[in-house]
Order: sequence, then C-alpha cells, then structure tokens
Amino acid sequence: MRAFTDEPVSEELVMALLNDAVWAPNHGLREPWRFLFVPSEQKEAFIEHILPGFALEQHEKMRKYLHAQGSAFLIVIMPEDPRPKQWEEDLMASAALIQNFQLLAWERKLGVVWKTNDHNWNPAVRSLLGVQPGEKVTGMLHLGFFEEDQIPEPKRPRTTAEEKTQVFGKTTREGCVQ
Repeated sequence: MRAFTDEPVSEELVMALLNDAVWAPNHGLREPWRFLFVPSEQKEAFIEHILPGFALEQHEKMRKYLHAQGSAFLIVIMPEDPRPKQWEEDLMASAALIQNFQLLAWERKLGVVWKTNDHNWNPAVRSLLGVQPGEKVTGMLHLGFFEEDQIPEPKRPRTTAEEKTQVFGKTTREGCVQ
C-alpha cells in the first residue's frame, strides 16, 4: 500500500495486533524483538526528532518523505547475537513477526509498508531512535488505513510455486532425477 487515509492509527490497535503477531515461531522462545511505536499524534514530533540524524541538506527531503508515508510508524528492533546461527534464527523470527503483523493489519484495513532504508544503519539516526550497540533495526513499518479502491494492481505477476520447486525423486525438466 502506498495510498493511505488520514485516519489515525491508535496505540490500542497496534498493541492488539502485536500481541497476536508475537506468536511467530522463534527458536528457544527467545522473542528476539522490541518495538518503538510512533502514534499518529506524535508523527510530526518524531520526524523533527530524527532529522538531526541526517545531513542538513537532506532535512527537507526526509521531512517530506516521512510525512507522506502513512500516519504512524512501528520500528522493529532485534538483538544482534554474535553467534551466526542464533543471529539468523532471530532475524527470521523477527521477519515472521512482521509478516504476522502485516497479515493481521490487512484484515483491519491497516496497510503496512515494511521499509529497510539506509537510515536503519545510520549511527546518528539509530542513536536518536534509542537503538543500542548490538541491536539491529529489522524494519521501519509505515502504517496507515486504506480504502479498498486504493489497493494497487500488482506491478508484475508472481512466479508460480511450481516454477520454483524441485520435488525429490522426480525427474527435472533437464531429465535428471533429484
């Protein structure tokens, strides 16, 4: 979704969606996530709060960009475990949580755009967001309600599962048995 209404996104709705989304699979029940929610009524203050993290010549561009991106934000932050296996498990769990949140939000006509922009790695912006050393911004979710007639058509069709799947024991298109 890219076209949102001006309807505010409430903390109560986001908490209800998150309380269901946290049932995402996560190894060892580590629950490798925390959240920073920016409600609609705090959006402008939030934008002004993080602008000093950008170069002065980018302020107006970032102000316009963030202002146009939904009516609230949810930032998902995960610990960066130094062990590669656990780091990957935590990233996948965090991604599963975000997908759960997106699906649950869609049922409520709340659009979610999952952003992984460069500012997620910008040390100054991270500091202003309260992201600690040893943490990763998994995504900045842009939230906003939508009207059904605003749902965009897909830019291109998705590749079918059949085209992406090999079945063990079956002959492949190239005549080999997997």
